[in-house]
Amino acid sequence: MSVLVFVESKHGKVSKAGFQAVTYGSKIGEVTAVTFGDVDPSVLGEYGAKKVLLHKGLKEANDQQSTRLVVEAVKETGADIIVFSKDQAGKAIASRVSAALEAGLASGAIALPVTDNGFVVKTNVFSGKAFANVKIKTDKKIISLIPNSFPAEKVGGTAEIVEVSYDLGEAGVKVLELKTQGEGVPLPEAEIVVSGGRGLKGPENWWMIEDLAKTLGAATACSRPVADIGWRPHHEHVGQTGLAIRPNLYIAAGISGAIQHLAGVNGSKTIVVINTDPEAPFFKAADYGVVGDAFEVLPKLNEAVKKFKANQ
Repeated sequence: MSVLVFVESKHGKVSKAGFQAVTYGSKIGEVTAVTFGDVDPSVLGEYGAKKVLLHKGLKEANDQQSTRLVVEAVKETGADIIVFSKDQAGKAIASRVSAALEAGLASGAIALPVTDNGFVVKTNVFSGKAFANVKIKTDKKIISLIPNSFPAEKVGGTAEIVEVSYDLGEAGVKVLELKTQGEGVPLPEAEIVVSGGRGLKGPENWWMIEDLAKTLGAATACSRPVADIGWRPHHEHVGQTGLAIRPNLYIAAGISGAIQHLAGVNGSKTIVVINTDPEAPFFKAADYGVVGDAFEVLPKLNEAVKKFKANQ
């Protein structure tokens, strides 16, 4: 099968989710990636892309022009399957491309399609509380892949680079300025996340979260109430109304684990919960739980990690 993978670039770099989408596509068929801006497209060949269509005229992603970019790339390549990452850009663009091509869309894929009886894609539904097997019957098929649900794999290949100059028209929205929020690894790409809630009792105590995160090489996050009352910036808020993340390790301190918060983190491979309340609902979802005071547990955990790393 011919597969086209849309890869977003940010500040001239391919995101981790982009590499995952290319790897995923390469397991289905021969991959042509389409991207834009000043990114180095050759890196996509290492993850399985045989060809990369590069549009240098488009510098930053916007929904309208990115949609036209993908539609034109589909026309040029004749791709049967179009793959997106279900990140901020993918959520906006995949549905537009679906409408433009009259193609079926399986949103939130977590596994490779099964073709024994048609074309069926397993997806996450109801904020990760259930799964659905979505059968796509149209000739063109679109899949959006949940970030961190499929590992990126280097295969050591090379890709043919083709510069394209499709007419993408005018953007409906013009970006006047871009400001980077926070430093370090973006939350959706983080392998380890240390998160805090109202149990930390105030922003002045956030040093415990930050110290442990620094020791682990992790990103920091928070619950919605913490962001709403201004203890932490909103771009750190994870949950149903914030960011959905799927790290390998999620450590939650002083968070009760309301269903809205769980919806954003229940895809984590390992969840560690620290809370003084043994009845906190988060313990039901945790792989490991510590019934204890975060003010005592976090510093001790940090020291233990430091000692462990020092002996490596």
